[in-house]
Amino acid sequence: MTTIARHAGRAADELRPILITPGYIDYPEGSVLLELGDTRVLCNVTIEKGVPKWMNARDAQGGWITAEYAMLPRATQQRTEREVGKPRARSQEIRRMIGRSLRAGFDLEALPPITCIVDCDVLQADGGTRTAAVTGGYVALAIALNGLIAEGDPDREIYKSPVAAISVGLLDGIPIVDLDYAEDSVAEADINIVMNEQGKLIEIQGTAEREPFTTNTLNQMLNLANGSIGQLIRIQRLALEELGLSI
Repeated sequence: MTTIARHAGRAADELRPILITPGYIDYPEGSVLLELGDTRVLCNVTIEKGVPKWMNARDAQGGWITAEYAMLPRATQQRTEREVGKPRARSQEIRRMIGRSLRAGFDLEALPPITCIVDCDVLQADGGTRTAAVTGGYVALAIALNGLIAEGDPDREIYKSPVAAISVGLLDGIPIVDLDYAEDSVAEADINIVMNEQGKLIEIQGTAEREPFTTNTLNQMLNLANGSIGQLIRIQRLALEELGLSI
């Protein structure tokens, strides 16, 4: 691995310290606080009876998973206005990405007619908030849906594969993983990658911030992401195993 002077002293392929705390809030059906370095995202799952109207109109079987995303006013160094009413365009785009990513981890047709709402609230932001929301949101969902399984509904396997996400980028031309804010603000490329445990891609969001980069460089970043997401999924499994749950 090529050496690079990252501002926190990490290696190019080194994740920030990560901690997943299940059951952080008592009331939701599933709750997780995910800390990734100085980024902290609270993921709470609410399960409601019924499905969206479009599912009924299409006579679609199963349930639905959707997500919300918001950043607290002082999650950043300067206060941002609280989102009231219609979310900002950025928040809408992120919550759709989180929802798509999480739906890939479950067999929706195997669910009863319910809607799982995953609320992802950024308590403190230092880069990688959307990827942290995906990683923490999966664990919170697994906890919530396990409660249904314990009650005998659904009656067949709903878990497809664990899902996690990470950011990768280019710093001084070198691929790096898990960018914090200081790195993200000067990176030559910034890409968010979602994968499952088999290393299959679920979503890629990215851009060259300055100069275009080659497909060879992209493949290097994808390989970095694959290794990092493997680490994250192992941590997800450990957090669930501590609760006596397996996925």
